[in-house]
Amino acid sequence: MSNKNSNENVQPPAGGEPYLLTPGPLTTAISVKQAMLRDWGSWDEDFRSMTRQLRSELLAMIEDTQNDFECVPIQGSGTFVVEAMLGTLLPRDSKTLVLVNGAYGQRMVKTLERIGRDHAIIDKGDYLPPRGDEVREALDADPAISHVVVVHCETSSGILNPIEELSEVVYAAGRKLLIDSMSGFGALPLTIAGLRFEAIVSSANKCIEGVPGFGFILVRRSELEQAQGCCHSLSLDLHDQWVQMEKTGQWRYTPPTHVVAAFIEALRLHRQAGGVQTRLERYTQNRDTLVTGMRALGFETLLQERWLSPIIVTFFNPADSAFEFDRFYQLMKAKGYIIYPGKLTVVDSFRIGCIGQMDTSVMLGVVEAADKSLAEMGVTSAEPPQQALEQRSKL
Repeated sequence: MSNKNSNENVQPPAGGEPYLLTPGPLTTAISVKQAMLRDWGSWDEDFRSMTRQLRSELLAMIEDTQNDFECVPIQGSGTFVVEAMLGTLLPRDSKTLVLVNGAYGQRMVKTLERIGRDHAIIDKGDYLPPRGDEVREALDADPAISHVVVVHCETSSGILNPIEELSEVVYAAGRKLLIDSMSGFGALPLTIAGLRFEAIVSSANKCIEGVPGFGFILVRRSELEQAQGCCHSLSLDLHDQWVQMEKTGQWRYTPPTHVVAAFIEALRLHRQAGGVQTRLERYTQNRDTLVTGMRALGFETLLQERWLSPIIVTFFNPADSAFEFDRFYQLMKAKGYIIYPGKLTVVDSFRIGCIGQMDTSVMLGVVEAADKSLAEMGVTSAEPPQQALEQRSKL
């Protein structure tokens, strides 16, 4: 199956698997799956070479001619590497401003509470991004704040935060920016030539289209050098992981060898297809096709147009009393599409991802499946509750 509008070819799932319309884990290429069929020795030079390759290729996505950054992979899910970033790079006497507009910003707050780092919060709810003026005001009012952390693409709503605007304000105020780009890195442009930051974290099973098992941080070397002994955790200490990798080429503890092998293949496909820009084009086309088709059925998006990301889209549940999300989910799954429940506190919603091995023909299939599923449920209108639209119109 190939995308008529993109230079990037995609492969359908093997063996009748459903498409995963989620922000990761996601549908992967057959060759990525096949890369996990061999066993690797974690101390063997072949595997050490793979580790060097993934570190080098990930750095190449953000660096042009400079050499100020390091890439440190670490075992576990995306949340593991976010906690590793916060615990390693935030001094114990630091204070951090957390920009929150969804579940993953809230999770960073919970992490800071658990590891005992002082923090302040700007909470924008589910609909809106943090803006530069309010961040500037918060930083001016509290000189104790040393760092700002933000989620690049908040997948609980699908909102794409204005990262360039926020970076400009943070560094004008003499503070440091840490970015959770879990669901954006690899598809959304993030280069040190165009954006200032101290560190970015992401995960193997997002826009690079690998499988779950490790995350990674791209971080200024100077920040790592200053972080010795800072981390609250032995296993999540990025400084110690970096020192070990520089010294021996090894991960400190048992690495996810098969996941790394799959990631190397995913990196090859990413590079072969044209890199970040080509992947962004495909995901954007997926989003536009999805949103146009779902709106034609009567669905409406949680977010206004300007904040819609190409990663995942949140739709209001229909107001029709015949609509039940659990049944809708099962009907969609039976047709080959696994969607994602909502993660909002103020309205009932569901989410459909645009990333993974999918193109516009798949998104047209999603819309057709949604149409048939509504009919099977006896839903006559997919329009959301009026109060949901009224709430959105005020923003």
